[in-house]
Amino acid sequence: MKFYVYIVKCADGTFYTGITRNLEERVARHNRGHGARYTKGRIPVTLSYYEEYESIQSAMRREAHLRRIPRKKKEAIIHRFRTP
Repeated sequence: MKFYVYIVKCADGTFYTGITRNLEERVARHNRGHGARYTKGRIPVTLSYYEEYESIQSAMRREAHLRRIPRKKKEAIIHRFRTP
């Protein structure tokens, strides 16, 4: 089974990073106010970035790394992801 590490941009301009097995459903849950306490008051959210992993351990390591990096670096990662 695949695991996804993702970044959503919240309505207030902040970013939230998480892990899921079903990317579309997870973003939909965030937008219904059931995704995470952090995003509940910041909807709607939009998917900005994701990566796919084969193991939960790898996904968790990457999620922890992405959560620690500064906003400017996250924006650069997102920009590279959106720019071919």
